[in-house]
Amino acid sequence: MVAFTFSMQEKKILPKDFVYVEDVIPDLSIQLRYFSSNNFVGDTITGYKSNRLILTRQAAEALKKVQLELQDQNLCLLIYDGYRPQRAVNHFIRWAKDLGDTLQKKEFYPKVNKRYLFREGYIASRSGHSRGSTVDLTIIDRNTNIPIDMGHPYDFFGRESWINHPDLTKTQLENRQLLQRVMLKYNFRNYEKEWWHFTLRWEPFPETYFDFEVE
Repeated sequence: MVAFTFSMQEKKILPKDFVYVEDVIPDLSIQLRYFSSNNFVGDTITGYKSNRLILTRQAAEALKKVQLELQDQNLCLLIYDGYRPQRAVNHFIRWAKDLGDTLQKKEFYPKVNKRYLFREGYIASRSGHSRGSTVDLTIIDRNTNIPIDMGHPYDFFGRESWINHPDLTKTQLENRQLLQRVMLKYNFRNYEKEWWHFTLRWEPFPETYFDFEVE
């Protein structure tokens, strides 16, 4: 896994107060899962046209502080998702309503009946990601670029993804707690049911859901 860089000529003009995060954190590792088939849908998601991480400037600058602190411990961040257009959320909704499509069930939601994804809160009509200050991430070893052990993978639908799930090993729990501590220190609030999910406190667009594409 490597950090991706692009020339200025290739970049689109973003809405005010949004940035390409590589301009703020040049050495950040980015692996947008929805710009791939390695996700619970099993396909590239509508609105994701590149592996470029977009966030509000405030969120990107706070994330830079997290990265710098982790680097002192020979660790780095790996980002799975940031800004997410509403059209991508709409893609999730269409997928969730197609009860016959269970291609990725074994890997991402083995214990959850797909018909209950809305009821149990795994799929919603709107996402904080569309406001531009929410990020999904993990920690990697700076030397190997291998993610540290969090117990269960990103976007796993189940109680195993809860931050303090009781069946974690000591190392897995410590790794989750490390991520929580460093993100909370720099004003990201967590979501207790997803160890990877954080939203910037006092986000600049708390009521606005954007729909421009990731490109």
